[in-house]
Amino acid sequence: MALSRFAEVFRVSRAAVIGMVHVRALPGTPWGQHSIQDLAKNARQEAEVYLEAGVDALLVENMFDLPYVKGHQLGPEVVACMTRVCHEVRCMTPLEVPCGVQVLAGGNQAAIAVAQASNLQFVRAEGFVFGHMGDEGLAEACAGPLLRYRRAVGAEEVLVLADIKKKHCAHAMTADVGIVETAQAAQFFLADGVIVTGMATGAEADTRELKEVLENVDLPVLVGSGVTRDNVHAYIRAHGLIVGSHFKQGGRWTGELEPRRVRQFTELVKRLRES
Repeated sequence: MALSRFAEVFRVSRAAVIGMVHVRALPGTPWGQHSIQDLAKNARQEAEVYLEAGVDALLVENMFDLPYVKGHQLGPEVVACMTRVCHEVRCMTPLEVPCGVQVLAGGNQAAIAVAQASNLQFVRAEGFVFGHMGDEGLAEACAGPLLRYRRAVGAEEVLVLADIKKKHCAHAMTADVGIVETAQAAQFFLADGVIVTGMATGAEADTRELKEVLENVDLPVLVGSGVTRDNVHAYIRAHGLIVGSHFKQGGRWTGELEPRRVRQFTELVKRLRES
């Protein structure tokens, strides 16, 4: 069921290229210096680069809001600003190209609200199953409250793609629970897909872990960090590839988006999918 829903939304059966739109720092955050009009304009410009290069989907994220706070500490301005930005990105994007949102850190209910208001097709959720210790502190599992909230606001069509053993976190308290068991728990708790990552932004995911998860769940499995043009062949079996850092100058998420990098990557992935 989840696999068919993913294929219906993303229109490809494997290696959907999902380009990250990194929204500049929102008002009220330490790096915040831009008006909402400028934030939306920059996001539209990044989205335009991705669309011209032929990505399969877009994922909008408040990446520059360092240092992050936990979901319950997010102010209403975050939801308001992200809704404005996501709405403008969605309006300029062809309907056949799905758009999603992630609200850092762990702002999963906020992401559902933004997605519902902006007509987005998916969210990336942190801490879906099993607690862990992140940069921002302890994160508790959220599957139950999150999916109840999704239903309460009538957003059942919004896919929840859940990080498992997510990056920038310590997993000592669940060290006896492997990544396969974590993925299976996410499936049991009705996730629409799971995301495998490396240890940090831009860090390569473990290909062995990806293989094990693919072979042991009936869910879409995505790679959420570290995919590049040089290693993408190792991840081509994944259902989706979420890419941000590799598309930026110097391969760093803080750099400017480089159209050439995006174009070369998407062209290579399309060739690999056809082979």
